[in-house]
Amino acid sequence: MADVTVAILHPGEMGAAVGACARVHGGRVVWASEERSPATVERARAAGLTDLGTLKAVLSASDIVLSVCPPHGAVDLARSVAAAGFRGMYVDANAVSPDTTREIGRLVESGGATFVDGGIIGPPPGPDAGARLYLSGKGAERIAELFTGGPLEAIALEGAVGAASALKICYAGWTKGTIALLGAIRTLAAQAGVDGALVAEWQRSQPDALKKSAQVSTSARKAWRWIAEMEEIAATFAAAGLPDGFHRGATEVYRRLAAYKDASTPPRLEEITTALRRAAQDRPA
Repeated sequence: MADVTVAILHPGEMGAAVGACARVHGGRVVWASEERSPATVERARAAGLTDLGTLKAVLSASDIVLSVCPPHGAVDLARSVAAAGFRGMYVDANAVSPDTTREIGRLVESGGATFVDGGIIGPPPGPDAGARLYLSGKGAERIAELFTGGPLEAIALEGAVGAASALKICYAGWTKGTIALLGAIRTLAAQAGVDGALVAEWQRSQPDALKKSAQVSTSARKAWRWIAEMEEIAATFAAAGLPDGFHRGATEVYRRLAAYKDASTPPRLEEITTALRRAAQDRPA
């Protein structure tokens, strides 16, 4: 698909890596630097993306749009694309619920586009790391062809729009949900004065839990992004008639850690447990 122009909206760490993967077969990948940060500009340059300046220029030049952004911005971004009258293929690869995905699909299709549901599992793909892009809906197989042979494995599911998002929700409900739960557990243990004993017991009987609890620290700088993702997961559980309190609680854990967004280094676990306790103490009675 070397004759296809692909747009990336917006190239954060994941988006820039996905954009680089879309260039595997020689296609042009474009983006818009308007109102984007210097860090984003540098990521896009390093990924080999072509800057067309504005969203309007990008949409006019593109056959396919890949939306890879924080989940809280996914609907507004789709609304902007629809308002511009984009008529190519629009892939929403964000961590949103199936219901939100279908809303996005209706928006972009109202502007004349073909909608494809997507969900990314794994770290930003590159030479040393692979990831999977699950796709569903009409056009999923065509999008999968973009990434053949690269570090991003694209997998077209048999289900309709919503299937790829549901898979992502189920996966992240475990991976990111348990990180939040472990952060709360370690905070409770520290407050009760038994964290050392808990760690010692985990070393004996639950080494996987101890290993995963270390991710509380390394994930703290992403907490701001995961707030909306936990809300989307909770909404998906509720829509299925299942308890949603697990991930409502995870939402609150990540909200209390959102201040670590711009931290130069991952905070120590002791800092995190202090931040979680302080947030509780600061709430009005």
